[in-house]
Amino acid sequence: MKKCSFFRTASVVAAALAVASCGKTVRISGTVKDLGKGEVIVKLLDVNTYKVLDTLTSDASGRFSYRMEVEKGQPEFVYLYHNDTKIASMLLEKGDRVSVTADTLGNYEVSGSDESRRLAQVEKDFSDFSVKFADLAGKLDGLDPSTEEAAGIRRQMGRAYTDYYRSRVKFILENSHSLTSIPVLYQTIGGTLPVFGQATDAIHFKNISDSLSAVYPDSRYVRSLQAEAKRRTDLLSLSVRLENAPEMSYPDLELPDVNSTKVKLSEVDAKVILLHFWSAADAAQKMFNQDVLKPLYRDFHSRGLEIYQVALDTDKAMWARTVKDQGLEWINVCDGLGSASPAVLLYNLGKLPVSFVISGGELVDEPLSDAASLRKLLNSLL
Repeated sequence: MKKCSFFRTASVVAAALAVASCGKTVRISGTVKDLGKGEVIVKLLDVNTYKVLDTLTSDASGRFSYRMEVEKGQPEFVYLYHNDTKIASMLLEKGDRVSVTADTLGNYEVSGSDESRRLAQVEKDFSDFSVKFADLAGKLDGLDPSTEEAAGIRRQMGRAYTDYYRSRVKFILENSHSLTSIPVLYQTIGGTLPVFGQATDAIHFKNISDSLSAVYPDSRYVRSLQAEAKRRTDLLSLSVRLENAPEMSYPDLELPDVNSTKVKLSEVDAKVILLHFWSAADAAQKMFNQDVLKPLYRDFHSRGLEIYQVALDTDKAMWARTVKDQGLEWINVCDGLGSASPAVLLYNLGKLPVSFVISGGELVDEPLSDAASLRKLLNSLL
């Protein structure tokens, strides 16, 4: 009896495991018209690249089938290709049983998945708009831009874009808990002009990101959207600050020093400020501190010079050690964002090191080619 009981228990466990495994399996069956016996390529969208999952061979009637695992709470964007043509798009959730009817030109219908049907509608709407917009652009090409005909076509293009943009805003608001909102946010006209390209669209990215993260916290698509939403909201915040900032001849900075105390550039009390951008990870730039900045500070600090040195490093501990080891007595700040620091954008930095001189609240328009020219300028100002 005990032996029978053991086998019954083992059978129940095995059956439970089989059901659990089966529950994660997505089944795709389909037919590609006019394909006959040919290849269907299955691709997975891996955030911003496509990964080939498998290459299927259809039967003589163009029928094929495929199975894949999808984790709970992590729907996947899966696409079918024939050669280089995308013939179907799907957003698949755990346990979906999907049927696809397609042709080799990219026309398709999908059943068995509400999210896939919604994604198909998203792609159709975008295709219809793109064709209309491209047609108008074609009519405009070759016309004299100053003519009334050209102006009329430009107005039509503007209205077409505005109407489509508003329809997409309506879509993402109505589908804020659907992953199909993500490709809508990233649509581009002609591959270069983003539909959601305005600075204030950061708000839409943030709202959809917050809504989806509550439903799909483990989705890599949502994590990527969160990063993009943060980037856009940071830029929007920076734009607003610049717009509302008091008029100065130089962009203001407020960055943390080695004690994590934020120091504002505009509040530095000095006749002349040497604003110096550098990287503590570069040995040559550390030597510049010893060979150039220290002698300048020694000679000019008592006459009214202060140095506001901005490190564009991501390793703040390394930067802080360098400041301490080199005995840099002036203002040293670093936000730890490296090349992503707002300071890079504000001062249009293309290389390091680079210096600016601020005198009397004004940015001095004087070329600084080397240590000698910097010393000469400071002598004339102080």
